[in-house]
Amino acid sequence: MEPNPDPTVVLHACLGVGHLIPMVELAKLFVRRGIPVVIAIPTPPASAAGFFAASSSAVADIVAANPSIAFHNLPPPDYPNPDPDPFLQMLDVLRLTVPLLLAFLRSLPSVAALVLDLFCIDSLDAAAESGVPAYIYYTSSAGDLAAFLHLPHYFATTERNFKDMGKAPLRFPGVPPIPASDMPHTVLDRANRICTARIGHYGRIPEARGVLVNTYEWLEARAVSALREGVCVPDRPTPPVYCIGPLIVKGAAAAAEGDRHACLPWLDAQPERSVVFICFGSLGAVSAAQLKAIAHGLENSGHRFLWVVRTPPDDPAKFFMPRPPPDLDALLPEGFLQRTRDRGMALKMWAPQVEVLRHTATGAFMTHCGWNSVLEAGSAGVPMLCWPQYAEQRLNKVFVVEEMKAGVVMEGYDEELVKADEVEEKVRLVLESEEGEKLRERLALAKEKAAEALAESGSSQTAFTEFLKDLKLSK
Repeated sequence: MEPNPDPTVVLHACLGVGHLIPMVELAKLFVRRGIPVVIAIPTPPASAAGFFAASSSAVADIVAANPSIAFHNLPPPDYPNPDPDPFLQMLDVLRLTVPLLLAFLRSLPSVAALVLDLFCIDSLDAAAESGVPAYIYYTSSAGDLAAFLHLPHYFATTERNFKDMGKAPLRFPGVPPIPASDMPHTVLDRANRICTARIGHYGRIPEARGVLVNTYEWLEARAVSALREGVCVPDRPTPPVYCIGPLIVKGAAAAAEGDRHACLPWLDAQPERSVVFICFGSLGAVSAAQLKAIAHGLENSGHRFLWVVRTPPDDPAKFFMPRPPPDLDALLPEGFLQRTRDRGMALKMWAPQVEVLRHTATGAFMTHCGWNSVLEAGSAGVPMLCWPQYAEQRLNKVFVVEEMKAGVVMEGYDEELVKADEVEEKVRLVLESEEGEKLRERLALAKEKAAEALAESGSSQTAFTEFLKDLKLSK
């Protein structure tokens, strides 16, 4: 029997929107080169549906918006006794999905490779059992990857616990010193079950045949060098690293005027680089008191703003649960919307972020430092006001401010409240000061280098071609 001349690349995503969007963008690279690709999406069982509720409708929207991409919904696994911890629940669902992924791989005539999200790393077992080469697609920064790859060695050679170290600097290869308190909450307490699980995940990364990273070399040159030199994993070989980014949604720049979001005509009427855009991602949220402090700071700054307001979660620990649209009049200070109507716009829940960042009126971006947002800001040349909230965002804040020199930190992120005075001060700093002008110059270069990386002979296109050569799929 003749082998299938066009074997399929299977991408296995977790359900978080911030992970699925870059996986879809990766799929488009294969489609553009005529390589069959399918994204295998896990389906949470009814017993664990709550954790995934916030992303389920967004996932459906992503699938509907990408008809050129093939998606396969894996069946839900049996999970009669879900873990009480939502994060471990998610990891359990992904682990229990491995046999279902294996069955899917075996159902295909020919599979060229399995490309996994890091959260799906247990699916390395499905690749091994089916004889398929496995790669990891790391959807955050190369700096995060360098630090996380080193963690198993760090934990094996010290008994220190990050949660007890305050802001003591941690020194990992390829990255600036990281305050211990800026490590993700999942690894702060080595006695915690989540920490044990994550260190196990990081320890398995070297089992992959290669790692694709959604970044570009210029942006994170030091971290990329450390990864390629193998110094992040002292006791075993590091797989090849392919920097293929920035892979971000292109936006709807060509949409008809009638299809444009209402905020875009509003931006058209604003002066160049005069607006601060405030958005904390698909899950980001701040308290009702914090919303009022932001409002006071924006009003006192005197600057124009476009602000995506999300309803505060009833329980801050359950920020991932669905929330209703906000009541702006109830949440924001009395009279705020009226007093700022000539220079500000508040949106409920969502804005077309890529289009907003690329608009000439946008001059600064107050962001949670999710990696997709960092890449979108860098590619658009917009300086960042860094306000990390969860996951690896505190690490990204360190890299954006200390390594990339692409933003400033909202110092109150680690306190109960970022004060209105700091909101005003930092908005003024970026939009008015000499330091802000230097940031804009740096970001203009970041934008230029991002475009160069994605050009036909650029570093990211070349890296993707090298990856395809490893698969013997180069076209």
